[in-house]
Amino acid sequence: MREKLAACLISILVLSSCGNQSSVFPGFSVTRSNIHYKLIAIGEDAQQAKPNNYVTVSIAYRTPGDSVFFHGIRTFQLTDPPFPGAIDECFTLLAKGDSATFYISAADFFTKTLETTLPQFFKPDDYMRVDIMMMNILSEKEFEQEKEAFLNWIEDFGEYEKVILKQYIENQELNFEPTESGLYYIPIHAGSGNKIRLGDTVTVHYEGRFFNGKYFDSTWKRNEAFQFVYGQKWQVIPGLEEAIGMMYPGERALFIIPSNLAFGQGGSSTGIVPAFTSVIFEVEIVEVNPRKE
Repeated sequence: MREKLAACLISILVLSSCGNQSSVFPGFSVTRSNIHYKLIAIGEDAQQAKPNNYVTVSIAYRTPGDSVFFHGIRTFQLTDPPFPGAIDECFTLLAKGDSATFYISAADFFTKTLETTLPQFFKPDDYMRVDIMMMNILSEKEFEQEKEAFLNWIEDFGEYEKVILKQYIENQELNFEPTESGLYYIPIHAGSGNKIRLGDTVTVHYEGRFFNGKYFDSTWKRNEAFQFVYGQKWQVIPGLEEAIGMMYPGERALFIIPSNLAFGQGGSSTGIVPAFTSVIFEVEIVEVNPRKE
């Protein structure tokens, strides 16, 4: 109990020493690089993440209206922040089990980190809210050891998925060949105009379903279309990225997406879609706003 309390106090002291009180966001602190942050929960570990560590985070990005436009779990290797105020710095302020809310420059995040254009729902001077929970921190050696053990364990699961996918295609009598990546594209209603390009702002309706017909996500049922900038990192799963790039404005199509293009070896961040699960997405391109040249 004393060790846990000591770790909590250390986390508070370390974060407190990183900056002063924010004059923009009440109750927040601000770093010298203009990252505004507030610790929401404190984990039991005091050791913060540092460059070259492998971290697993639950991360959500929000619009100025506080709507979530991306949420997911990601594992990656930390690097030194490429510029002052980069999102990379946020991760180094957290220890395992910590959760915090950050406000960073939206323009810097999209133009410098993602190397793309600023979405239309942000203004050049806007801050972007980022909610981060630090789920795990591993050294390079620890990560390689866990990776090897995990790959040995999952080998059979990958083979099982291939059998299920093949059976579904045969049972549905689908006479469509997959793309080179393994994606199945089944047109429902043709669109028109120009194909979607990198940097275009795309509004879509979609529904994700399992092979048994049960849906796990649907913008139609929520009556809320999804808008994103095509080509930006961490916006949609890779299979949807490829699928939408094949479509035209007004088009509606069905896609069968294997797990390596969907939610992969870890499943969805919500836990609804299990690991190694092929899924079906029905997609409609509602509107496309071309990127500004």
